[in-house]
Amino acid sequence: MAPGRPAGRTMTALLLRIAVIAVLIGFVWLGLRRIWRDWQGHFKASDEAIHRRDLEERRRPDVITLERDKDGTFRPPGKDD
Repeated sequence: MAPGRPAGRTMTALLLRIAVIAVLIGFVWLGLRRIWRDWQGHFKASDEAIHRRDLEERRRPDVITLERDKDGTFRPPGKDD
C-alpha cells in the first residue's frame, strides 16, 4: 500500500492498469491476425494466378515439355542420342 492512499484506491488503480493493458494486447492480437490473414490471401491468389499462367503456357503449340534422360540431361521426348 502506498503511503497516503487508502487500500481501495491502490487496488482500483492496479485493476485499471491491468484492464487497459489487456485491452491493448487484445487490439494488437486482433490486428496481427487480420494482417496475417490478408497476407495469406494475397499469396494464395498470387500462387493461383501463376498456376493458371503456367497451365495456359503449356497448352501453347510452341512450348516443348522436356524429359530427363538417363544421363540427367533434359531433352525433348523421343530423342535418344
